[in-house]
Amino acid sequence: MSNQRTQSGAEDFEFWLADMDDALERFFGRIPPAIRSQLDFSPESLDGLEKWILERYASTDELLKPEAKEMVDGLARYVGETYRRAIGGRWEIRMDDPGYAHYGLPQLTGFAPRPTPIAPHTLVTASADRRTGSYWRTVLESTRKRLAK
Repeated sequence: MSNQRTQSGAEDFEFWLADMDDALERFFGRIPPAIRSQLDFSPESLDGLEKWILERYASTDELLKPEAKEMVDGLARYVGETYRRAIGGRWEIRMDDPGYAHYGLPQLTGFAPRPTPIAPHTLVTASADRRTGSYWRTVLESTRKRLAK
């Protein structure tokens, strides 16, 4: 990969981070008021949002369509910020290895003692496959327990 692509990806990521608050506000504007009123970045708030998304998207393929891109990004931001507030960490992106599983995706890192990164975009699309309505919270609680050990 060229240095130019790496630099461009890093610049895009810096913009993505700087736009976090505004992007979340735009996302909240797409959510029905009854769901939006529950979005307080608590682990429990993830369940209602996930159930609503599962009602709207029947499969992972539907979430991967270009017209769902903004929704998926908003969901990933909300899920990621909820995780970050609950377990810490910081947003990062890896652009150095195209073979890396989360290459080019914003991820949460910096968890002690386990450095395993969390890619919220992947969690969002995986929820459409798992279809439990509590996948995001279950992963968060599991991660919280592992980090406490």
